Amino acid sequence: MDIYLPIANLSVNALVIVLLGAGVGLLSGMFGVGGGFLTTPLLIFYGIPPTVAAASAATQVTGASVSGALAHYRRGGVDLHMGAVLVVGGIFGAIAGSVIFKLLQAGGQIDTVIAVLYVVLLGSIGGLMAKEAWTSISAARRGIALPPGKRRHHPLVAALPLRWRFYASGLYISPLAPLLLGFATGILTVLLGVGGGFIMVPAMLYLLGMATRVVVGTSLFQILFVTAVTTMVHALTTHAVDIVLAALLLLGSVVGAQVGARLAQKFRPDYLRLLLAVIVLLVAIRMAVGLGFRPDEIFSVQQF
Repeated sequence: MDIYLPIANLSVNALVIVLLGAGVGLLSGMFGVGGGFLTTPLLIFYGIPPTVAAASAATQVTGASVSGALAHYRRGGVDLHMGAVLVVGGIFGAIAGSVIFKLLQAGGQIDTVIAVLYVVLLGSIGGLMAKEAWTSISAARRGIALPPGKRRHHPLVAALPLRWRFYASGLYISPLAPLLLGFATGILTVLLGVGGGFIMVPAMLYLLGMATRVVVGTSLFQILFVTAVTTMVHALTTHAVDIVLAALLLLGSVVGAQVGARLAQKFRPDYLRLLLAVIVLLVAIRMAVGLGFRPDEIFSVQQF
């Protein structure tokens, strides 16, 4: 069944979009990630303009983050103090990101920038995930116990002034560190349509040194508010949010996430991380290949 997307200005198969959302939701449920970093590239592969794909993916991530954030909040897995600082940074980052988005859009470079950023981010993160997962799997096969990682914040974070106590996270650090982290994530959310969890979670663990039990919940808390603001910013400035596309994606992702959560219980976490790393690297390679190929249709602007 074909359906017309008013903002993307093209017709798509509604079932394909729902299944795409379900596939991303399945991965989200299995691997505990937001899935936005895969939604945008897959939409681009399908033929959706990158600007519309990024803006609409942010809308879908907002809806998908609600249930996860609430579930973690009920279990005491959200540091509201830390989350508030991250949200403030994220809001200012979203505003700055919208300015960058508009400038790149006006210069005709936004599509290329989105693709390049995805190649760099997914390639680096996928490589690190694959290395970590393979190290754990190899150690388990040899019967060697890996030493537990020490929880401490980065020396640069420790050097920042104006320290606050974040009791739920077990930290006594400067609020400037999470503020800057939220700011950077806000920019990426606008440009790429991602929730930022695949960057936020490792940064909270290895840069800020947060307690593991509140990392995922606090990340989802920040993603919920920042993607909501990002959606409003896109709707008011870039006008790139296609609500029909976002609704179809959300419909599929809700169902897929439930199935993925059940499947995740049947696999070892190390193998799940390795599988996710392979998927991420394949998407990065596909994006890189797309940058080097001549497009099927060449458009030119002529002045009369």
